[in-house]
Amino acid sequence: MRLEAAARMDVFRKLWRARKLIVVVFIPLSLLPLPLIHPTSEACCAYVLMVTAVYWVSEAVPLGAAALVPAFLYPLFGVLKSSEVASEYCKDTTLLLMGVICLAASIEKWNLHKRIALRMVMIAGAKPGLVLGFMCCTVFLSMWLSNTSTTAMVMPIAEAVLQQLICTGLADSHDDSETEDSPEEDSKARRDSQYPTKRDHMICKCLSLSITYAATIGGLITITGTSTNLIFAEQFNRYPDAKVINFGTWFIFSFPIAIIMLVLTWLWLHFLFLGCFRETCSLSKKRKTRREMMSEQRIQEEYAKLGPIYPEVVTGIFFILMTLLWFTREPGFVPGWTSLFEKGYRTDATVSVLLGFLLFLIPARRPFSSSSPRDESESDPLAPMITWKDFQRLMPWEIVILVGGGYALAAGCKVSGLSVWIGRQLEPMSGLPPWAVTLLACLLVSAVTEFASNPATLTVFLPILSALSETLLINPLHTLIPSTMCVSFGVMLPVGNPPNAIVFSYGHVQISDMQVKAGFGVNLIGVAVVMLAITTWGVPLFNLTEFPAWAVARNVTGGL
Repeated sequence: MRLEAAARMDVFRKLWRARKLIVVVFIPLSLLPLPLIHPTSEACCAYVLMVTAVYWVSEAVPLGAAALVPAFLYPLFGVLKSSEVASEYCKDTTLLLMGVICLAASIEKWNLHKRIALRMVMIAGAKPGLVLGFMCCTVFLSMWLSNTSTTAMVMPIAEAVLQQLICTGLADSHDDSETEDSPEEDSKARRDSQYPTKRDHMICKCLSLSITYAATIGGLITITGTSTNLIFAEQFNRYPDAKVINFGTWFIFSFPIAIIMLVLTWLWLHFLFLGCFRETCSLSKKRKTRREMMSEQRIQEEYAKLGPIYPEVVTGIFFILMTLLWFTREPGFVPGWTSLFEKGYRTDATVSVLLGFLLFLIPARRPFSSSSPRDESESDPLAPMITWKDFQRLMPWEIVILVGGGYALAAGCKVSGLSVWIGRQLEPMSGLPPWAVTLLACLLVSAVTEFASNPATLTVFLPILSALSETLLINPLHTLIPSTMCVSFGVMLPVGNPPNAIVFSYGHVQISDMQVKAGFGVNLIGVAVVMLAITTWGVPLFNLTEFPAWAVARNVTGGL
């Protein structure tokens, strides 16, 4: 019996190790009867859509590789020509992303992100604004850099501060007025963990989680802040007559959301891990403890280690210039600078690529200076701000191919008529008010994205939600924008998104902290704030009370 049980366990282990290969082979074969029994364009397109979606959600193959499935299955099944599919894989948002990555490479190379983070923390002080200070700088950086890069940049700075707090904890435990644990609890904490007191552990948890949540919040603010925003922008370009989404309108809508979420998330984490708000909200001046002074000294030492500021100034100028040109291209309430040229030729990608290209040309060394800003041994006085290697290291080609795959799926759904068929199946939901449809969509995507990657989840759901909106005669933006934002709220598990995994790897938090304690609350806060935004200031901003003409045209011609 024992031998049989051991043999069965060995078989199960082998099957578990081969589970991805089984999915890759079994799913296409099990779904193959669909296009064979019903050899219509709709059935063939549905087959490709389901195979790709399962590959994305299960991550049986890399996301970028799974996005290539339509490139060979559509031509094989006669849905789209190979040349037509190929044209879907590089769009305007690809150029937009490339320009932004150039700026991000310069920010990281010259440590502008570190200077911003340390300066903001120095302003906030060690306590009680330490957590809020780190959250603010993380939100700001995440507006322009990817969530993953921002977390990877800020977390080492936070870890250095936390280690300083821990190292000074034992020597300072007698005069730290915030320590509320009993001597027995402190003694047990010292024996059983690396933290001098239980409160030290709580501070580490609170600060670590605040960084990953702030990176997610910051990514919501700009259209380039996270890959899911870019996926939405590219999918929304399927409405060629819609001119309502650009850098400015997205920022106006999302910035208040980020501010409200930032404050509520900070209050929630502080209450959850640090308890009473008396210390945080007090305006009285108190003598700094030794731990606070040591932490602030450590931050100042790190700030003093930063190199010359010239290349950071150049990067900052490019950053401000790119933002201003994005905002003033077509602000809406006044003519933008693009009105000086022939209409319809320039987008945000034009600005992004132009400034990104200039970073490859402008020397990183100060004019008439005999020293290199980074390395005294460098001899080339005309070395540029960034090199191709700097750009290549940060360029997320997987996301580019993933966006292209989603665009190819959408094109196939339109040409085959599958989008019209999906719309007809959703007609029973026509009795629901728009806010209820939006709420259901937000809850659905925020639940799915806890177990699947954010880009894959959004790529699968956007065409379905577009068809649903057109069938119910709801402005598509009413469902697409909230769903795009809520798909970023995969904050309950380390696998929900890469920033969670980075923070989890530092060892200060457990899965229960992310899932049960903090993540669920942040998820609810996010969905509630997004619903508030889309039903209040989002209505006049995007004219959500009407089914727009650009959506009518798409509805008549077959939808997404």
